[in-house]
Amino acid sequence: MKLLFLGDVMGRAGRAAISERLPGLRAAWGLDFVVVNGENASQGAGLTAEHARVILQAGADCVTLGDHAFDQKDMLQFIENEPRILRPLNFSKVAPGKGARVFEATQGRKVLVAQVLGQVFMKRPFDDPFSAVEGVLKTHRLGAAVQAAILDVHAEATSEKMALGHWCDGQASLVVGTHTHVPTADAMILPGGTAYLTDAGMCGDYNSVIGMEKMEPLRRFITGMSGGRFEPASGEATLSGVYVETDDRTGRATRVVKVRVGGRLQESVP
Repeated sequence: MKLLFLGDVMGRAGRAAISERLPGLRAAWGLDFVVVNGENASQGAGLTAEHARVILQAGADCVTLGDHAFDQKDMLQFIENEPRILRPLNFSKVAPGKGARVFEATQGRKVLVAQVLGQVFMKRPFDDPFSAVEGVLKTHRLGAAVQAAILDVHAEATSEKMALGHWCDGQASLVVGTHTHVPTADAMILPGGTAYLTDAGMCGDYNSVIGMEKMEPLRRFITGMSGGRFEPASGEATLSGVYVETDDRTGRATRVVKVRVGGRLQESVP
C-alpha cells in the first residue's frame, strides 16, 4: 500500500498548498491512503468545520488534530458527525469524537489511524500515551485485522516520540511525530518493520517562526513583551511529510521517504 502523511497544516497558506497540490500528488503517486494533521489550519489554532471540509475535499482520507483540537468551538459538534476527523486518544475522557478508527483504503484494504498526545513539556497533563496506544494496537492487529496502521504522535519531546516509535515497532506501519512544525531528517524503518519519522514538519510558510509571521515572535524573544497577536505567515507554503510503502500481507513498511513539495525547503519526493 502507498501511504502519505502530511504534517501540521498552518493557516491559510497551508490550506492553499493542500488544496492546490494534494489532488495532483494523489494521482501522480498512486496513493492508497492519505492522512493530514489539521491541528493549526484555522488561524494557527485548531480547525474549523469549514476548513476541515477543504482538506477532506482535497484528498485527505483522515484528518488528525492535537492539543488544540477544540480551540475552534464548532469542532466540538462537527467531530461527532464526521468520522474522518480524529482527536487524540488520551485527550479527555469526556471529549467528543474518537482517537482511533479503522478506515477503508483502495481495494477494500483496512487502515487503522490513531493519534496520541505526549506528556513531556506539554502545557497540560494528558493521560499516559503508551497505555493508550497499546490497547488500540492490540485490538487491531497489524497484518490481521488491518493491512496498515498509522500513529500520529503529537508531542514536544523528540525522545518521547522515539520511545513511542520503538514501543510500537512491529505493531504499526508508520509512527510519525507532529506538533513542533520542524521537519526532522531521521526517516527510517525500525527493526520490526515500522516506518518512523520524529516530526513531519508543517505544511506552511517556512519564511516564518514555526509558521507565524516573524516580527511578533522576535519581539517577544528580544524584549520579553507582547506587541500583538501571533499571525500565520502567508507566503508560499511547503507541503511537508512522509511517504511510506507497505507489504499488504504483514502491514510492515518496505520503503519510507521524506516529502517536501514547493515553497522554501529543498524538494524531496518518492
